[in-house]
Amino acid sequence: MTHYPHPILAREGWPFIALAVGAALAAAVFAGPWWSLPLWIIAVFVVQFFRDPARGFDAAGNAVISPADGRIVAVEKARDPYLDRDALKVSVFMNVFNVHSNRVPVDGEVREVRYFPGRFFNAAIDKASLENERNAMVIDTADGSRVTCVQIAGLIARRILCYAKPGDRVERGQRFGFIRFGSRVDVYLPPDATPRATLGDVVFAGQTVLAELAPPATRPADGQHR
Repeated sequence: MTHYPHPILAREGWPFIALAVGAALAAAVFAGPWWSLPLWIIAVFVVQFFRDPARGFDAAGNAVISPADGRIVAVEKARDPYLDRDALKVSVFMNVFNVHSNRVPVDGEVREVRYFPGRFFNAAIDKASLENERNAMVIDTADGSRVTCVQIAGLIARRILCYAKPGDRVERGQRFGFIRFGSRVDVYLPPDATPRATLGDVVFAGQTVLAELAPPATRPADGQHR
C-alpha cells in the first residue's frame, strides 16, 4: 500500500465536489445568484466533508493512534469476533462533519482484510458493530500484538473503501481508507492494553492516542494476548 499525499481534499471526493460546484455554477449562470444559493450551500458541505488534512503525532512506540475523527462511544472489555478472543474495544463515531479519512492505528503487517455485507443502523449504537456493513483489517505488530481495526457503515454511509491488502507493511497515521457520509470505526486491542481515551472524548485520526499496548515482557507467554 503506497502512502497517499495530502492535497487538502480527499481524492474520493473529487467527483462529488466537481458535480456540486458545477451544479451551483450552472444555476448561477442560467437562473441567477439567488436561485443558486442552496446549491452553493450544498457544495460547501460536500467540500468540508471531503477535507483531508495532513496529520502527525508525538507518541511512544506502543501507542495506538486513533484511526478516525469523531467521538468515543465505547471503551470496554469485549469479545473480538474476528479473532475470537477477549479484547479491549475502543469505538469512534464519525458524524457528517468529521474528516472521514481512516488511518492505521499501529505499526505492523496486515494479516487479513475481510468485508462483511450488512445493514445500515445508526453507527452510534452498539449493534452497528456486528450488524452493519463493515470491513475488518487485522494487523500484526513487530512485538507480537494483534490489533483489529473495523470500518463500519452507518445510517447514511453506503460506501466503505479500504486500500490495505494482506502482506502490506503499514505505519501509524498512514491513510488506509475512507467511509462516505457518517460511520464508525472499532478497534479491538489485546485485553492487557491500557486505554488512554475515555467515553465522550473527541479524537482525531492519525493524532490522538486511544490506548497503549503492554510491553512484551509483561504479557503471558502462552500467546493469549493475541
